[in-house]
Amino acid sequence: MTTPRASGAPRAPRAIIFDLDGTLVDTVGTRVHSWMAVFPRFGIQPEPAFLAPLMGSDGKLLARMVAEHYGVELRPGDDAQIDIEAGLEFRVLNAQPRALPAARDILESLTDQGLPWAVATSSLPDDARESVQSLGLRAMPLICDGADVEHAKPAPDLLLKAAGLLHVEPEAAWYVGDSRWDMLASRAAGMRAIAVLTGATAEAELRETGADAVYPTLREFMVDILAS
Repeated sequence: MTTPRASGAPRAPRAIIFDLDGTLVDTVGTRVHSWMAVFPRFGIQPEPAFLAPLMGSDGKLLARMVAEHYGVELRPGDDAQIDIEAGLEFRVLNAQPRALPAARDILESLTDQGLPWAVATSSLPDDARESVQSLGLRAMPLICDGADVEHAKPAPDLLLKAAGLLHVEPEAAWYVGDSRWDMLASRAAGMRAIAVLTGATAEAELRETGADAVYPTLREFMVDILAS
């Protein structure tokens, strides 16, 4: 299942950047329900199975992709409005986000080892902060969220900003995520792309979109990275 190191890749990163939803916190299902609640207001009745793999992308892009798939023409500004309303729904539904297994352990271990790390997520600031708080970390980490850049994933902007704040070159950083958007953003940023199968995207699609390594869970990744 895993491919710990790609040929020619550095043995260890100088920094690790993590996606949030579906990678560190178990919120993909909640995200899907949030979008499902909003799309009917705009004449769209999407299937959850179609929505789930789209989680993690820029919200306006997601709205446009769904509308196009279901043959609905959005009015100017509808994509932004759908994104806003889905965010409001998520805030209500995400009252008690749950950390994924081993998330806290790996992050605290990285801190203890002195390896810089950050979170880069398309989520809005309040949503990102509440989800990160569910990890129970000793201190709030560096978070780059959807409000920090003009273009969220699959654009590389969030990842590049995080690398800059961590004072590392992008090619010296690894990005860990659960979706195709994470892999595409990582490749665009020039980072090594690490995938975990904790979201809604299959291994084959993660590899097709650029994953250098795929792990079933964060725990397996934790064993590898802490041994490197």
